[in-house]
Amino acid sequence: MSSTTTQSSLARARRGVAPGGSGVGNVNRKSKLSGQTRRTFFWLLLPSIVLLILINGYPLIYAGVQATHDGSLIDTGNFVGVDNFATVLSSPAFWKAAQFTLWFTIVGVFGSWLVGLGLALLLRTKIPAGGTFKVLLLLPWVVPIVVSSTAWNWLVATPDSLIPSIFRNLGLGTPLFLADPHLAAVMVMVFKVWVSFPFMMMMISAALASVDTTVYEAASMDGASKWQQFTQITLPMIARSTYISWILMTIFCVNDFPTIYLLTGGGPVDATTSLVVLAYRSVFQDFQTGPGVAIAFLMTLTLVVVSVLLYRQIRKSSVE
Repeated sequence: MSSTTTQSSLARARRGVAPGGSGVGNVNRKSKLSGQTRRTFFWLLLPSIVLLILINGYPLIYAGVQATHDGSLIDTGNFVGVDNFATVLSSPAFWKAAQFTLWFTIVGVFGSWLVGLGLALLLRTKIPAGGTFKVLLLLPWVVPIVVSSTAWNWLVATPDSLIPSIFRNLGLGTPLFLADPHLAAVMVMVFKVWVSFPFMMMMISAALASVDTTVYEAASMDGASKWQQFTQITLPMIARSTYISWILMTIFCVNDFPTIYLLTGGGPVDATTSLVVLAYRSVFQDFQTGPGVAIAFLMTLTLVVVSVLLYRQIRKSSVE
């Protein structure tokens, strides 16, 4: 299939036009609110905006105070300026945690997206008991994280657990999934993909449901292969949903405390210590509030930058 034909099919999908049909002129027409209506909306929203600023503003300001002092949870301490940030940025433990957080986020976001995409495409086909299968696929997301982490510990934690026993019976040795630093890091990332792919699957399924099937019929009649339909129609049509899900999952991964702490506690030898776990230890175990809150501020800044970059990709998306 030629690129021109594919772009023509995609353009028809954007306009909501069936093959051979005419466009609906009012689909993309934006309604304009009068000035009075805009003012009414503003005054109706103002109390909620003020409340949100107060709820979120006070903790943020107080955290900023703690980040610039050498106190604890009880006493604010003395003003030290940016010394806490300098201490954190010069700490090898911080950069080790940052490196693990980076890999944990990359695998968590793209791993769960790929699994979710594959399952969403599968569920779009006519499979037996598709509704029941979909409900079962949602269980990792629905089940409380405490239950899931307990189940995974039962499966891999000790040499006598189920999966190490299977490896041993197959003559492959007895891997210590949560005792070996490298295996523990891999296991935590796999666990994150396991608990996150249902979210991605739901996001992608919702996006795919809005794609007109007649577009694929037109592309097929034009000679497009399944791969060409996937890369030149499906992916562009779900681009906005994809970038939004990446933003949300990036935030979920960077801020994910229970997934890591319940499975490994950040060990062994800090191999699975993320930035949020490091901040927790600094504040609640070492009682050094300043460095812990400084780590949190650096995490927030990073998330803001990543979110802005992905949001720009949303606006550049070819699907209007």
